[in-house]
Amino acid sequence: MVVQFIDEHRARFGVEPICRVLTEHGVPIAPSGYYAFKTRPASARTVADAELALQIERVFWDRNLGRGVSGARKVWRLLAREGITVARCTVERLMRQHGLAGARRGKQFITTRPDASSPRPEDHVQRVFAADRPNRLWVVDFTYVPTWSGMAFTAFVTDVFSRRIVGWRTMNRMPTDLPLDALEMALWVRDRAGQDVTGLIQHSDAGSQYTALRYAERLADVGAVASIGTVGDSYDNALAESTIGLYKTECVKVDGPFRTADQLELATLSWVHWFNENRLHSSIGYRTPIEAENNYYRQNNPQHQPALGEPALH
Repeated sequence: MVVQFIDEHRARFGVEPICRVLTEHGVPIAPSGYYAFKTRPASARTVADAELALQIERVFWDRNLGRGVSGARKVWRLLAREGITVARCTVERLMRQHGLAGARRGKQFITTRPDASSPRPEDHVQRVFAADRPNRLWVVDFTYVPTWSGMAFTAFVTDVFSRRIVGWRTMNRMPTDLPLDALEMALWVRDRAGQDVTGLIQHSDAGSQYTALRYAERLADVGAVASIGTVGDSYDNALAESTIGLYKTECVKVDGPFRTADQLELATLSWVHWFNENRLHSSIGYRTPIEAENNYYRQNNPQHQPALGEPALH
């Protein structure tokens, strides 16, 4: 740091006067010491740090890896997946030195608007967001995103077992069709993979979009069970709120602002693909959602082994 300070000010004050003032203020350094440091060959650690920093920046900014939002733990694990062995504290130190930091989620907004006239299913989850296999429990929610041409809305369907986003929809308005379209995509993805969703529990908040008759009938058609938490309580749908928070932090903040809902839709498409196939999730052992599901079927149903990433959301 002292050498860097002298480098930044030597053209104006000169090396000897700077060293004299620093020494008088408790930072002893002789001009000869400064010049010796400047001519000394770089240490092995300095060379290694410089090479590793290049790899860290590459992984951090790669749209298919860190995407500019991953923290030190995930960058460290992404490097390990490429065979680059390094201590996590070293990654943390170099990321700090180069101003790289993972995205942090902010305060979320409440979008739930209950419909007192609609029948309300009971809460089958009771804040226990755990599943022993895919298609045991889905959580659903939607959020809004300001664009230059007005408000846009995005709905998600997330499988609790793998954290995979199996359905989503972005629109420039918020009708019942918004979450219903996301549900239809999720059902199509699972049907295309030959997976049965009978007995699935789908958990949501008490918003009118999720208590609407058309939505309830569609769940009943496929043998799914609706579950609804309390009004305006994010803890009763915490996992879905978490997906929304990640979406706002890793997609909306990074790729926005957006001119139109169509532009937001394209960014959401890219983010969902990365989220499912490349993002490491600490809650499932630092694997991707696709890896978690493929591993499950490989161990429990050898006849059903979809290729990595199949079926992807495109």
